[in-house]
Amino acid sequence: MNEIDIGGLDEAALMALNERIVQRLHFLHRQKTTKALQEAEIGSGVTFEGPDGKAIRGIVIRRNRKTVTVHGDDARHWKISPSLLKLEGRHDFDGDVSKDGRVPSFAESDSR
Repeated sequence: MNEIDIGGLDEAALMALNERIVQRLHFLHRQKTTKALQEAEIGSGVTFEGPDGKAIRGIVIRRNRKTVTVHGDDARHWKISPSLLKLEGRHDFDGDVSKDGRVPSFAESDSR
């Protein structure tokens, strides 16, 4: 990567450059999130890293503009950025759905 010499820039030029960099980073983040959101279809099996660092498995149950809701194997609902998801393809529930044509019920959870 080319090294950029910013030593000759005054404060106003640095502020303008900073604003352009921040705008570009926001654009790249939105682009990455949009792509990940398109790939995370409802019913997709996914994994992601929980707050304690452990991997959490689940299925996508809702897609919003910026986040997806995942029903985890731990019976909790997680609202997370789609860019944090790792798609796993089929989920364990997929086999149950195809056997009798019905969607399996989720375990009741006291925590939300």
